[in-house]
Amino acid sequence: MDDLRRPLRARGFAPLAGSYAVNELGDNLGAIALALLVLDRTGSALATTALFLASRFLPALVAPALTAALDGRPVGRVLPALYVVEAAAFAALALLVDAFWLPLVLVLAFVDGTLALTGRGLSRAAVAAVLQPAGLLREGNAIINAAFAITVAAGPALGGLLVATSGAAFALWLDAASFVAVAVLLHLRRDALPVAPHEERARWTTRLREGLAYVRTHPVARRLVTGEGAAIVFFTLIVPIEVVYVDQELDGGPLAYGLLLGAWGLGIVIGSAVFARARRMSATTLIVGSTATVAVGYAGLALAPTLALACAASVVGGTGNGVQWVSVVTALQEVVTDDLQARVTGLLESVAAAAPGLGFLVGGVLTEALSARAAYAVAAAGVLLVAAAWLRRPPDIRPEG
Repeated sequence: MDDLRRPLRARGFAPLAGSYAVNELGDNLGAIALALLVLDRTGSALATTALFLASRFLPALVAPALTAALDGRPVGRVLPALYVVEAAAFAALALLVDAFWLPLVLVLAFVDGTLALTGRGLSRAAVAAVLQPAGLLREGNAIINAAFAITVAAGPALGGLLVATSGAAFALWLDAASFVAVAVLLHLRRDALPVAPHEERARWTTRLREGLAYVRTHPVARRLVTGEGAAIVFFTLIVPIEVVYVDQELDGGPLAYGLLLGAWGLGIVIGSAVFARARRMSATTLIVGSTATVAVGYAGLALAPTLALACAASVVGGTGNGVQWVSVVTALQEVVTDDLQARVTGLLESVAAAAPGLGFLVGGVLTEALSARAAYAVAAAGVLLVAAAWLRRPPDIRPEG
């Protein structure tokens, strides 16, 4: 336990971890509110799919360039500015609840998604800059992962409850307030945040190409980024149709939707505890084992006849999820040079946002043509294939000089 407290004593880590947690809570709350709003106004699974494409897939095409442009600038100024703009975007979405227009909702979701991806890449780089020299990266990531897990568990349940009791507008206003709180927190602690060394800045296009070239030529980084991209296609195939699954297969409403996602978040909390205790386990074991666990969870959801059993399967899948992503991120941070942290980890974040585009489309089509259960079954089979491929050729996670 003392090992997990040591990163909190590192200068600058606590505000970064705190801002990450509050940001994730608001992001999850807003995502639920928007999904329920779009489904309520349109009644279409394809419209909810369009929302996820606008908020995640399209931003992944833009965020790497924005990250390259902002990389190296003072984190204490850049991150608060990003969060203020995100707050404005969610405030505008709250105003649209009573004057709903799907195209504008999609545009604002795209703006928010782009800023969110950029902020995550810059935050991950700042955390690595603070903890890597002290050899505390795994311990620090375990803390961030635990905070992320708690917010993932609380955010969806809170979002479903707020929409059911107070309406989507209230939930979106609360989300905007959370981003303002993050901006204020980082602004007040800006002197404690890492500052990049003064150097001549290359053009953002050059900086972007350097990050892409590193991933392309570095064997470990390439296996991690491309392998995770393939896994995430299947991980997120069911994301845009979860609300349809609850409505059509389980005969549930907003609260049931929030409970199902909250159960997945509870599993992530459990998984984060597993990761924290498995700091000496090889990354290959963690990545392969957790990927297979997600597949088991999806298979259970495909078969679950009741909300209670579906929630139980979500806990299993979430447990794998709570180990899988942080294991990949940590392994990548450990092999990337300091000057490329933001661009390479930001690229992984963008791949994680772009890869679901294919999954979203397949999931939407499968649900329209067959059923939401069929989409979960396909997701389970695909994730299991990825785990089997990694087991056949394990990612060799060794830092390379």
